Amino acid sequence: MPVSVEPTPVEPTPVEPTPVGPRPVEPPSVAPTSVDPTSVDPGRSGAASEAEALRPHAEHAFAAELTALAAQDDRPRPARWRLSPWAVATYLLGGTLPDGTVITPKYVGPRRIVEVAVTTLATDRALLLLGVPGTAKTWVSEHLAAAVSGDSTLLVQGTAGTPEEAIRYGWNYAQLLAHGPSRAALVPSPVMRAMADGMTARVEELTRIPADVQDTLITILSEKTLPIPELGQEVQAVRGFNLIATANDRDRGINELSSALRRRFNTVVLPLPETAEAEVEIVSRRVDEIGRSLDLPSAPDGIDEIRRVVTVFRELRDGLTSDGRTKVKSPSGTLSTAEAISVVTGGLALAAHFGDGVLRSGDVAAGILGAVVRDPAADRVIWQEYLETVVRERDGWKDFYRACREVSL
Repeated sequence: MPVSVEPTPVEPTPVEPTPVGPRPVEPPSVAPTSVDPTSVDPGRSGAASEAEALRPHAEHAFAAELTALAAQDDRPRPARWRLSPWAVATYLLGGTLPDGTVITPKYVGPRRIVEVAVTTLATDRALLLLGVPGTAKTWVSEHLAAAVSGDSTLLVQGTAGTPEEAIRYGWNYAQLLAHGPSRAALVPSPVMRAMADGMTARVEELTRIPADVQDTLITILSEKTLPIPELGQEVQAVRGFNLIATANDRDRGINELSSALRRRFNTVVLPLPETAEAEVEIVSRRVDEIGRSLDLPSAPDGIDEIRRVVTVFRELRDGLTSDGRTKVKSPSGTLSTAEAISVVTGGLALAAHFGDGVLRSGDVAAGILGAVVRDPAADRVIWQEYLETVVRERDGWKDFYRACREVSL
C-alpha cells in the first residue's frame, strides 16, 4: 500500500533587503607617487626586460642625463616636478652642465618653442602640440613627460574607435557583476591616474578621437575634476597634473576640436626644420640612435646619402630646388623628417645585411620611391619629371640618378 508522508513545515528565513544605489566607497587615493627614472618596476608588464627593449621609454633611455640634471638643478621646481622648467628645456635642447656632463639634444628647433611648451605645463593650461606629420610631436611629448614627471607611459592613443572609457575610466565587469559598482571594480584611465598622482598624461592624435569623446576632457581640464557618478564620487587633480595632446595639420576636418575644448589648450606649433643642415643633423642623430639598437653601421659613414635624401625631400616638399632656380611639382605625401629617418634606416639595414656596411645610393633609392610615390598615377609622373629635370643634371649625383631610375622603371 502507498504510504502517505506529510511534508514538514519549514519556517521562512528572513532575508535582508539589498540596498539600492551606489555603495559607500572610500574615494580613490590621491597621494602623489614618486617615479625614479633609473629604477625598473618588476611589477609593470615588460619592465623587467627594459634593457632588452627595442625602444626603451625616454626616462630609461636617458636616465643618466635626467639624474645628472636633477643633481645640478638648483632652480625652483613646480609641485611634483622632477626638474625645474630650465632643466626640462635643457634636457630637450641639449647643453653641457657645470660638471661637464653633456646633455644630448632631443629636439632641434627654435628654443622659444620649447620654452613656451615647458612654461605651459607649469600653468593650469594643457599643452597641444600641433604640426604636420613627422615634426616630432610624439617625440617631444614623450620627453616632456619623462623630464617633468619621470614617467612617459600615462598615454592614451587616439583613434577613430577610442572610447570614452579610455579617457575617463572603465569597469572590471567580473567585479561589477559580482559586487556592484565599487572602487575595486573601477579601472582608472591614464588620465585619471595622472590626476590622482599629480603627473603628466599624454593624448596622442587628439583630432582622430570622435568629438563626443574629446569633450570628456573639458571638465577635466577646466574644473580639474573627474566625476564618478556611479559611485557618487569624484577624483580631483592634485598639483602637478597636466596633459599634453598632439594633433597634426593633415587631420583638420576629421574631428575638429570644439571651441570649448580648444580654449583649454595652449597650442604650440612644431615646424619643419628651417634649414637643410638642421634636418640632416636630426636625421643623422636619430638614425644613429636607432642603428645602435639594431646593430647597424654608424650613420656618419653615409652622411652624403643622408644629405641627398634630405635634399630630395625638402625640394619636393617646398616645390622649389635648393638653389631657388627651378620649380618642381610636389607629390601627395608629406615627405617629413620622420620619413627621411625611416628611408635612411632602411638603407642602412640593406647595406649591413646585403652590402659592405657602407650606405650608398642603391640602398636608399627604393625607400625614396616608396615615400614619394603614394598615388601610383600622379606621384609617379611627378617623380619621373623630378629625376630627369633636376637629379640628372646635378653634379656629383650620377650614381644617385642611376639607382633611382633603376628602381623607378
